[in-house]
Amino acid sequence: MNRILVTGSTGFIGYEAARILAEEGLRPRLLVRRMLRGSLVSHLDAEPVLGDLLSPLSLERAVQGVDTILHFGARASFEAFSQVRPSIVDGSRNLMQAAVKAGVKCFVYASSMLVHDSLPNRESVVDADTPPAPGTGYGRAKLEAEGVLGQAAKDAGMTFCALRLPHVYGARDAVFSKVRLGPLLLPGLGTNVYCHLHVRDAARAMIEAGRQRLSTVSPIADDLPADWNDFFGLVKQYYPRLRMIRVPRSMALFGAYALHGWYRFQGKQTLETPDGVRGWNLHIPVRQGLVWEELGLKPEFPTFYQGIPTVLDDCVSFRWIHPVLDHR
Repeated sequence: MNRILVTGSTGFIGYEAARILAEEGLRPRLLVRRMLRGSLVSHLDAEPVLGDLLSPLSLERAVQGVDTILHFGARASFEAFSQVRPSIVDGSRNLMQAAVKAGVKCFVYASSMLVHDSLPNRESVVDADTPPAPGTGYGRAKLEAEGVLGQAAKDAGMTFCALRLPHVYGARDAVFSKVRLGPLLLPGLGTNVYCHLHVRDAARAMIEAGRQRLSTVSPIADDLPADWNDFFGLVKQYYPRLRMIRVPRSMALFGAYALHGWYRFQGKQTLETPDGVRGWNLHIPVRQGLVWEELGLKPEFPTFYQGIPTVLDDCVSFRWIHPVLDHR
């Protein structure tokens, strides 16, 4: 990689990728949509550039001289398809069109495990051959974006990679903001098995996919699928002050519909949405080693048993405003 553009650089995973690249001395270009959030990356050895996925003219400027794009930028909430589609699908298409015009060689896309629905039984796992079947608007939009980007890259002779990221956790995510401030609402029994990945490993995989110009569309996760009870049970062991409130799935859905409607009336985003509750309750473990074997890497945090203590350490020093909660 010679020159890298990172979109979503003031968001959760995009920021981590930008930080790693800056520490490696690669001085990435960082697409920043809201001027006030630029302060979050101002300390990095990087080149911030003002741009918006829905502004093709700003994207043409952002991609000039770029060799590789790591695309994290999107509306960061699990809302209805009509609400998330413009940034996820149309914005990605705008970015790809600018990339093709500028002669970009490699495009790496942060997709989502939510392109899949719950697996039929406890023994099944998701692998690269599992057909997608999104049950949420967010997953549906991510799957459409994969198709749009993949076809455009193929037509242009550009390397394209889409990594379907699982639950990515870290000190700067919305869940651990609730861990710090409390209470943490758990919408369901918490017995469904999910796949997880530390934010540093998610960023490392995306960067390495760009470095090696990997051409694949695949899920990726750490080595240990686990249900939410085990995940937050470990958090509670390390941080006994954690306050958790378990809410039955049906009640959580009802509350999410009401809250989401109120926020839409106010013209704001919220993380507490019906699709958020549905996604939380999916059963989608991932086969161990996917993508990592192709990249010749191993996760720094193979399971949440190694990752959670580090995240809690980071929570002591980091203060973060999730893009959805930042109304400046």
